[in-house]
Amino acid sequence: MRIAVVNNMPLAVEVLRRVIAKVPEHTLAWLAVNGQEAVGKCHQDRPDLILMDLVMPVMDGVQATGKIMKESPCAILIVTATVEGNAAMVFEAMGRGALDAVGTPVFGAGMTIEGGSELLKKISTIEKLLMKSPRSPKVGAGLKPTPTGPGDHPPLVAIGSSTGGPKALAAILSALPPIPGVAIVIVQHVDAQFARGLAAWLDSQTTLRVEVAREGMRPSADTVLVAATDDHLVLGKDLALHYTPDPRDYPYRPSVNAFFLSLEHYWPRRDVAMLLTGMGKDGAQGLAALRQAGWHTIAQNEKSSVVYGMPAAAAELNAAVEILPIEMIAAAVRRKIDINRIDMTSSRKDP
Repeated sequence: MRIAVVNNMPLAVEVLRRVIAKVPEHTLAWLAVNGQEAVGKCHQDRPDLILMDLVMPVMDGVQATGKIMKESPCAILIVTATVEGNAAMVFEAMGRGALDAVGTPVFGAGMTIEGGSELLKKISTIEKLLMKSPRSPKVGAGLKPTPTGPGDHPPLVAIGSSTGGPKALAAILSALPPIPGVAIVIVQHVDAQFARGLAAWLDSQTTLRVEVAREGMRPSADTVLVAATDDHLVLGKDLALHYTPDPRDYPYRPSVNAFFLSLEHYWPRRDVAMLLTGMGKDGAQGLAALRQAGWHTIAQNEKSSVVYGMPAAAAELNAAVEILPIEMIAAAVRRKIDINRIDMTSSRKDP
């Protein structure tokens, strides 16, 4: 795997060189000391992965990520001295196409490297996403749904997203407040250490209440729940949300497919599910299952996607009832929820 490093701190560059060299299959493609230089070098020599710092002179990592993803798209991992201290920049970079973020390794006592294993783990996961399409998880096979009526539960909007997701999620959530009584659950590919920060950041982008999904919580009206661990978030037969480590070898964590398939199996209503921008194919099979079960399914279109991977896979499976630009998705959701409510009201009045 050819890996480029973008960082203006010599000590950080040296430690990143040493971490990359720990894996024989990894080679250093090139170095850049600021975002502008990285954009130029990526245009001339596109690597498999870029380790991108955030705070740099001339052009920061957020701007560079956006330009690279538009001009010479490739996998980008944010590697910065303080992830928590730069949380807003991290999510902005992820909104523009960065896959994930991790703290910069440092030299410890005796010139040992601290934090190198965490970086290598991230690189390994990204390599799996780039090199293969993992098998899809199967959830609840052979079990029967809990027999409850759709009227006992709020309308549900299920969202799956990955690369470029934070920005897309903020755009949709900021346009959804006109539909009261709706429960929203989000599965975004993000490391567990950033999940609470993502929920807080999304909460600041919308008037809706956004919080992390805790074990045993149920989808509830007027609340947005965000998957919050490296395990997979699924709906159980008790109609509560649970975290499960299986399948353990599935690189997409948490998995959109695992969540969508559990909804198809257990959720008693036929509501709305959508698959947004992201690398890979996670969620496509689950969206197809939901459409077949009668859900209204939406995929983001290519032009408005930072990475047209997951929505493209859904389109190939004919999993989406509608394929829409990001700015039209909220209106489509509102329209479908309103139609469902009218249909349910009419059915209750029929003798």
